[in-house]
Amino acid sequence: MLAAPVDQVPEGPGLIHEPKWDGWRAIAFRDSDGVYLQSRAGRNLTTYFPDITRAIRSAIPAGAVLDGELIVWERGRTNFAQLQRRITAGRGLLRLARDCPAHYVLFDVLADAGGEVVLDLPLFERRARLERLLADAPPTLTLTPQTTDMRQVSDWLIHWTVATGIEGVVTKRLAGRYEPGRRGWSKFRTRVFTEAIVGGVTGSLRNPDTALLGRFDRRGKLRYTGRTHPLTVEQRADLAAALSPLRPLQRRGGTVVHPWPQPLPAAWSGQLDRPEPLRYVQVEPTAVVEIDADVAFEHQRWRHRVRFSRTRPDMSIYDVPLVLGEEKGYYGEA
Repeated sequence: MLAAPVDQVPEGPGLIHEPKWDGWRAIAFRDSDGVYLQSRAGRNLTTYFPDITRAIRSAIPAGAVLDGELIVWERGRTNFAQLQRRITAGRGLLRLARDCPAHYVLFDVLADAGGEVVLDLPLFERRARLERLLADAPPTLTLTPQTTDMRQVSDWLIHWTVATGIEGVVTKRLAGRYEPGRRGWSKFRTRVFTEAIVGGVTGSLRNPDTALLGRFDRRGKLRYTGRTHPLTVEQRADLAAALSPLRPLQRRGGTVVHPWPQPLPAAWSGQLDRPEPLRYVQVEPTAVVEIDADVAFEHQRWRHRVRFSRTRPDMSIYDVPLVLGEEKGYYGEA
């Protein structure tokens, strides 16, 4: 079952709210032979999470089918990059699982012990069954919090997003059945308005299609931090007026042209299925823009594309916050 995006958290009788975790959605099938973990896209994740499959085998009876989110904690916060490392760890997978263990945060049950299908039961009954299944489970199998109290929801959105890395709130109907493939839940993503420096664009200087963004790290190096959604006609004109062509700096031993490679490496996108390297127009990194971003990031980059709001000619590039995770109080520690 899926969730449709909304612009605000729904309120009303018969609704329940849960944190939206920043991880990989996965269905766990516990049969008599073992455990099978399946991603939302249908990919087999079983071999990448031996710690989770071991916990499910030890605590969950055969026949049960669970729905939840795979996450990895690091210094008290979810770390999406550590999930991706599971795919590429190779022979180091067991060591990685020991050093950075995963958690399976559970929020639904599709089949109970013995294989009893419970899709048609209301959510509050499925939740009660899930609680019983997890009664003696190890801490790596975690029941997600739920609340009907909007004050608790506000606390999650104001404090948990920064402190623990949740992405927002998912809202469900207490009496709702589980409908695979249907967007019967609602999801509200926490978003922040902040600033970034434009280091390049796709399209052209006069007609930019998207902006490639950066921020300085503590050593003064401009680091790539993400890309915007395609710009509107008005946004293209606004940004184009602020862009300057790159002015290479002549230095002894060669020419320094730009802090980022050309083309932009595919790995910088942060996606599991990596696209091709991205060719772009390098610009003088002097333009500051205001953006609307969610709280999901890894490798000090926004994982999802951000929304361009406007240029900020009143701001210096040195007024922009440091790269993600290095700015005090902003997605990380000082």
